Amino acid sequence: MTRTKRGYTARRRRTKVRSFVSSFQGAHSRLTRTISQQEIRALDSTHRDRDRQKRNFRRLWITRINAVIREKGVSYSYSTFIRDLYKRSLFLNRKILAQIAISNKNSIYMISNEIVKKVDWKESAGII
Repeated sequence: MTRTKRGYTARRRRTKVRSFVSSFQGAHSRLTRTISQQEIRALDSTHRDRDRQKRNFRRLWITRINAVIREKGVSYSYSTFIRDLYKRSLFLNRKILAQIAISNKNSIYMISNEIVKKVDWKESAGII
């Protein structure tokens, strides 16, 4: 059986992997075995952290909305605010509400005041 020299194929494969880890430091960007381990680890971390990033942003938006609602002395909490939004069928997601809260606080106050008026009126009339 003839000897197969794996130069071209193996070199192409290693070069492709090296381009992925070219920004890593030290042996992590030079040694083939370490490169493959670091690639697996990096891809695993990105997969895990995509979900974590979504979770963290949602927490941030909720915190911002809650802070703006409670800031003006309105005796109102985040949970009741969201519940009343859903009662009034105002389906604004938390990202948009947080952006409104940061850029224009008065509009959040107007929204919350209108919701409180409408909800109180309905509850007093016994509609709900």
